[in-house]
Amino acid sequence: MINKFVDSVADALADTPDGATILIGGFGTAGIPDELIEGLLLQGAKNLTLVNNNAGNGEHGLAALLKAGRVRKIICSFPRQVDSYVFDSLYRSGQVELELVPQGNLAERIRAAGAGIGGFFAATGYGTDLAKNPDGTLKETREINGRMYVYETPIHGDLALIRAERGDRWGNLTFRKAARNFGPIMAMAARKTVATVFEKAELGEMDPETVITPGIFVQAVVHVERVATQAGGIKA
Repeated sequence: MINKFVDSVADALADTPDGATILIGGFGTAGIPDELIEGLLLQGAKNLTLVNNNAGNGEHGLAALLKAGRVRKIICSFPRQVDSYVFDSLYRSGQVELELVPQGNLAERIRAAGAGIGGFFAATGYGTDLAKNPDGTLKETREINGRMYVYETPIHGDLALIRAERGDRWGNLTFRKAARNFGPIMAMAARKTVATVFEKAELGEMDPETVITPGIFVQAVVHVERVATQAGGIKA
């Protein structure tokens, strides 16, 4: 019998190696898998490359991993917010590497990995520093129908950590509104995906037409208690 539910976050993350590239869902604080990030902090893996839309809020979640010195590099589209002081300090002191990627390109690079696409051309970033590789060399460019494009490569993950709304023992998942964000494409782009769910469904209860992420892309599911999403990254 296939049953992808595991007893704890610790069990789900026990085999996470040092040096892993980890795709972490979330947009601001919406859809951030807080329990999984906390579990990763306790698990002890280090020298990590994190892929997320942001670079952490306050001193919890991604920021806690950064503050603990567990992150070598972060790939994101929106690193600086009013409460991203942990990342700011580490980046300015040279303790963490940043690869800045426009948000649409970030999503498409992740999606390309899951779809088996070797790369793609995008107009965003042409003529700017964003058209350079992390080592400073220029990315390939090409003129297509009179417009210049930059060649972008897929972002693959060793592990994806995502927050879903509901799931069954086969790993089929649904998401709630904006909490969906990067979760489905990250699940497709990683060798292993761990998802938290607020609701456990019996096999067959979920209408196949409502399933966003099929279980074939999910290796472990952890049931967690529902908590309210806290605002972050803004100043009232």
